[in-house]
Amino acid sequence: MSPSSRPSRAALDELKKAQQAKERRTRFAFVAGIAVVVLVIAGVVGVTIVRDVSSRPTLDAVKTYEVTANHVTTPVKYAQSPPAGGDHNAVWLNCGIYTEPVPNENAVHALEHGAVWVTYRPDLPADQVKTLTESVPGDYMVVSPYPGLSAPVVASAWGKQLTLTGVDDPRLEQFIRDYRQGPQTPEPGAACTGGTDGTDAAAVTSGASATPTP
Repeated sequence: MSPSSRPSRAALDELKKAQQAKERRTRFAFVAGIAVVVLVIAGVVGVTIVRDVSSRPTLDAVKTYEVTANHVTTPVKYAQSPPAGGDHNAVWLNCGIYTEPVPNENAVHALEHGAVWVTYRPDLPADQVKTLTESVPGDYMVVSPYPGLSAPVVASAWGKQLTLTGVDDPRLEQFIRDYRQGPQTPEPGAACTGGTDGTDAAAVTSGASATPTP
């Protein structure tokens, strides 16, 4: 190539500038594309979270109680029926499904260990009782009939209680999720077996009781 046919320095500089500008545009487009993808993903996640939160049953009706936690050997007169905590027998009720009422004092000790106690009216139809017992988790749960209940179903945890419209009330699942071994539990992880089924000498007689079903 003759000297006259070579690109001038100015032309080379212009070519270099054009190439650099093209590279900058490419990088910008790449970064912008990534940003758009991130924003889309964030938007989808945000909408999913909002929908999930908005679809959760509200637990505004949950009542909170200040309760004591002394061990006693005699029956206790509780402020709530069923009780949602308070003084209780030194032996806890074994968690499980009961077909007859259980002693309050032992059941309250199970609440102290993080159990949720779901009580229902004794005249609740058998098919509804079956639906209820099949819907609850298998551990840290007590389910039993309770005479004189103010609602078809009542869910209790330590210091917490919620009256429910029936076995299909969607708030029951949310209550169990929030309060079974929840932050209000005085002794989370403590045993829910190896105590009493409400029929032996360790139980306080505050009503009829029965052995839980497997």
